[in-house]
Amino acid sequence: MRRIVLISCVSKKLGTRAPAKDLYTSPLFQLSYAHAKRLCPDAIFILSAKYGLVYPEQDISPYDVTLNNMGQQEIRTWASLVLSQLRRCCDLKQDHFVFLAGRNYRKHLIPHLGSYEVPMEGLTIGKQLQYLKRQLSER
Repeated sequence: MRRIVLISCVSKKLGTRAPAKDLYTSPLFQLSYAHAKRLCPDAIFILSAKYGLVYPEQDISPYDVTLNNMGQQEIRTWASLVLSQLRRCCDLKQDHFVFLAGRNYRKHLIPHLGSYEVPMEGLTIGKQLQYLKRQLSER
């Protein structure tokens, strides 16, 4: 079983094309990415509202799209794209997925996964930041 970490995109971005791990500049993303690396997973991916599944080193352009402004059908269509992208590099039934992502970014993916966890489920943004800082300081 491989461990795969999925981090959701954020609205705060650089103004120019960059590797995805550098494009997203919010404290929540930066702490989530640092925490993901500390977990020593087999892979880290970013769930982008525009591009679907993105590798951290993949160069992408800034955009202004979020699942939080989409209807349910648009989110389902996005989730279908992400699932097809995940199937190319992961075993949806055997791999273990760790979501550092909001509800809209995970709700249509989770039913297709055999093993997953959502360590910050139900936490406000402020509590998520506290959780991530605590996790990073404990290791």
